[in-house]
Order: sequence, then structure tokens, then C-alpha cells
Amino acid sequence: MFLEPRLKNTSHKKGWIEVVCGSMFSGKTEELIRRINRARIANLKVEIYKPAIDIRYHDTEVVSHNSNSVHAIPVESSLNILLISKDADVIGIDEAQFFDGELIYVCETLAQKGVRVIIAGLDMDYLGKPFGPMPALMAIAEYVTKVNAICMVCGDLATHSFRKTANSQQVMLGEKDTYEARCRHCFNEGRKHQ
Repeated sequence: MFLEPRLKNTSHKKGWIEVVCGSMFSGKTEELIRRINRARIANLKVEIYKPAIDIRYHDTEVVSHNSNSVHAIPVESSLNILLISKDADVIGIDEAQFFDGELIYVCETLAQKGVRVIIAGLDMDYLGKPFGPMPALMAIAEYVTKVNAICMVCGDLATHSFRKTANSQQVMLGEKDTYEARCRHCFNEGRKHQ
């Protein structure tokens, strides 16, 4: 389980980057919401951002598959986060894989300013390849938490997002009708038959 870092009583804020990654249906957004809610309990100023293209559940909320939600600001570009954010102690970013490569710069800049940045996103796309800025974010983060789903075929731990439909676009929003969480073996077996 992720242990939140403790800060010594110092006169300056220390920022850092946390990444929560994994396959679809693994609880990434649920964990992001949990961490955000804990920061709010601690009376920290919190802001949450999401890519404007993610309108699966709601236009201005980050919503988990368990229907938990928090208000979020949709942005077209990751650089907008730097322009909009105001004196936040904690910034949450959901569906980070959909953002542009500037998200790495944005997160590093925020952390340098003393902000705790919590990022959630898919680490791999439907082909099992690293997805968007996620690999670089994982490399620069102080804390990385990889969460697993349960394989919808065999019941083992799932690390892959298997796309059930024939579509070769890397970005394709969908839910259980379009994707399944699968273990490595069941993912590779499914890919053989597509």
C-alpha cells in the first residue's frame, strides 16, 4: 500500500510527483480520488484536472468505475494547467496518457514550486505498448504505484487493457463494452485471434 510521505516542519514547501498507473479497471482513478480526499481532510488546497476529451461519465468530474467522483477542470492542453492553477498545495491529474508530452514539464514545474502532483493514467495502450507521457512521468516521479485489475478471462492479476473491438486508433474512449482487463497470457492469446 502507498504510504504518504511525511514532511519535517520546514519553512519551505517541498513538492513531488506521484504516479498511479495500471490497466483499465484497476482502480487508478479510485486511488487518485482517495488521495485527493485525504488531502482535503488535511485542509490542503486541491485542484484536479482532466483531458477535455474524456467525457465518458461527466464533463467536469473525474469519475471512477465505482461511481465515486470529484470535481475536475477539463483542459485541452497540459500547459493550460500551469496557466489556470492558483496556489494549490495538491494537484491531481486524471487520464494522463491522453495529454501531450508537455505534461512532463508541467508536472516538474509544479513540483519545483512545492506542489504535490498526483497523476493517474494507463501505463500501456491496447497493444501493450507504453502510452503517451506515462513512461516519462513514471521515470521522474518520486513515487510510483502500479495497481492491478483482475483478468476478466481467467481471474489472475491483470496488467493489460484488451480492446474487444476492431479499431486501430490509439485513443478510443470506452468502458466494459469495449475493453477487458486481462493478464499477460490472456491478453496475448486474445491478440492472436484479432
